[in-house]
Amino acid sequence: MLYETCTRAEELLQLNIEDLDLASRNAPVKSKGAKPRTRRRGAAHHEHVLENVYWNTGTARLLPRLISDRTRGPVFVTHRRPGPGKYFADRDICPNTGLARLFYDQARDLLDAATSVDGPGTGWVLHELRHSGLTHLGESGASLLELMAKSHHRKAENLRRYFKPSPQAMRDLTALLGPDTHRR
Repeated sequence: MLYETCTRAEELLQLNIEDLDLASRNAPVKSKGAKPRTRRRGAAHHEHVLENVYWNTGTARLLPRLISDRTRGPVFVTHRRPGPGKYFADRDICPNTGLARLFYDQARDLLDAATSVDGPGTGWVLHELRHSGLTHLGESGASLLELMAKSHHRKAENLRRYFKPSPQAMRDLTALLGPDTHRR
């Protein structure tokens, strides 16, 4: 889901099941730096402007298995209930199972453990999935504005650090300038 949405892990981990639109393959998230809505007279209220994230077939196939028969609560949960002395907001506990929301550090450790080859700390990094998705979209011809909209970046210079084209993409781009192209 991180790869297909190209969004931040923290944004996806805050998703609740009732927020998901499984048929349209999207969900609203509160983006980093989201501004509170303001009323006409300038008084802000607690709601933030939400932005949609969109996913594709891979996530669409896995989400129903992840959610199972749950109808409310966090999409991503830990494998056990919170221990004694742990206090969570009602929003962070699944009402059906009592399992707690999965937070960033836990998700990072789980991904590392599942993908490491030479011990802890050698596996994938959550944020690399965002980088990979944006890079592959850029190599496929997505415009800068499309990449900014997909990743919820406000400034182009912040997006540049994520886009690292492959050597093959650079060869293909260079080939456009060759003498056999009809651009003269």
